[in-house]
Amino acid sequence: MKIIEANGARIPAIGLGTYKLNGSQCVDMVERAIGAGYRHIDTARMYGNEREVGEGIRASGIARGDLFVTTKIWWEDIGSDKLFRTAEDALAALDVGPVDLLLIHWPNADVPLEQSIAALNQVKDRGLTHHIGVANFPSRMLEQAAAASASPLVCNQVEYHPRLSQEEVLRSCERLGMALIAYSPIGQGKDLLTDPDVVEIAERLGRTPAQVVLRWEIEQPNVGAIPRTSNPDRLAENLSVFDFELTESDRATLREMSRNRRRLVDPSFAPHWDER
Repeated sequence: MKIIEANGARIPAIGLGTYKLNGSQCVDMVERAIGAGYRHIDTARMYGNEREVGEGIRASGIARGDLFVTTKIWWEDIGSDKLFRTAEDALAALDVGPVDLLLIHWPNADVPLEQSIAALNQVKDRGLTHHIGVANFPSRMLEQAAAASASPLVCNQVEYHPRLSQEEVLRSCERLGMALIAYSPIGQGKDLLTDPDVVEIAERLGRTPAQVVLRWEIEQPNVGAIPRTSNPDRLAENLSVFDFELTESDRATLREMSRNRRRLVDPSFAPHWDER
């Protein structure tokens, strides 16, 4: 497993995303994922499944110190009067001790950035998380957040796949020593995995289209991915991306494809995105 070193954090490059996994299915998938070799488990307050994620972690029988657990605080709860209490609720639901990484899930235009970053630092200072970071921050806002933070931010979790370039964010992350963790890394399966160029590369390498896309992401410096699946058979497939390489031509094809900038996640409260 590739490990991303980012401002003191050691983040497994492939993790399990748990969005839309709920109830017993969530418990089962988390337990199965850990059994298959996953060591990074990602959840969020908004997902409503932290309790089940924690249950799956405990059921796996693996030592807590061998896992990297991430959760996120929703954009409506990142003010100084809410973020710490919400983080306490998240830890109580997970019941696995301090998390390894706690993120602001989205920026909030109605909350001054310095205020939310100060509140995020308070969560770390009080021992609720080992590391802090953000999600869905465009490059300029990311630079401002890093400058305002007393503790280093270790990652920016953003949508990233071969239909959506993140050149500006990637450059900012590299400059700041941060990881970029890709959500929707296989484009939610919409058209991307049947794209003729992706299929051609996969067939030539004897791999699946999803493996090709994930490999393209994790070959990039300081980039990790958290693919989500509700299919137990896909767990091993998504993790089996460390024993082959793309050619430089393959990388160029996928990189060029990403310039189409087909964003899948763009809610009304989203910030102004980078243009590259």
